Amino acid sequence: MLGKKLVTAQKRGETRALCLGLGMVTCSMMMYFFIGITIVPFYTKSVWTTETVCKVLKANIMDKVVCPNSEATEDEDIFPYPCLQVWVNLTASGQEVLLYQTEDTLERNPKCSYVPDKSENSKEVKARIETIASNFKKYQTFPCYYDPGGTQTSVILSRLYPPKGLLFAFLWPTLMFTGGCLIIVLVKISQYVSVLSAWQ
Repeated sequence: MLGKKLVTAQKRGETRALCLGLGMVTCSMMMYFFIGITIVPFYTKSVWTTETVCKVLKANIMDKVVCPNSEATEDEDIFPYPCLQVWVNLTASGQEVLLYQTEDTLERNPKCSYVPDKSENSKEVKARIETIASNFKKYQTFPCYYDPGGTQTSVILSRLYPPKGLLFAFLWPTLMFTGGCLIIVLVKISQYVSVLSAWQ
């Protein structure tokens, strides 16, 4: 009687462990799919792949401009802000080019180096842009990214999805997939050992 209870409990534990392993594998595959349709396209489309050194030539704050967001259809999505233009000397080619914060900044407004998030408090936005401009004037030299193919003459300060960030994004689903497969393998080994012991 006690042996039957132990066998039943063992089967229940194996079933739960097998469901856990299959669930982990399924979740990891869903995460792979999500990363593949969201992060990977942005990474592959980016042409600013080579790192170099940029030297600030001038950082000017122009009059307020309106964010020409092509995706914005409502008036509330369009907001004015001071336009910061940072011109740098590209060490790799010696050209004077306009610096952008990320790839997204160029798409949102090609006239400004920095596009703030939508904010109702215009004073905070102005203070933030002035701080950024003073930091550029203070730190004259810094690493930046440019397009080695020459399709884009501008440079960016940081990539939205650098190679390290892409590897980090794939790290967690890989660990989950490995753990799920390991649980399934251990359950199958346990079942095989149990059947072999019962047969002997």
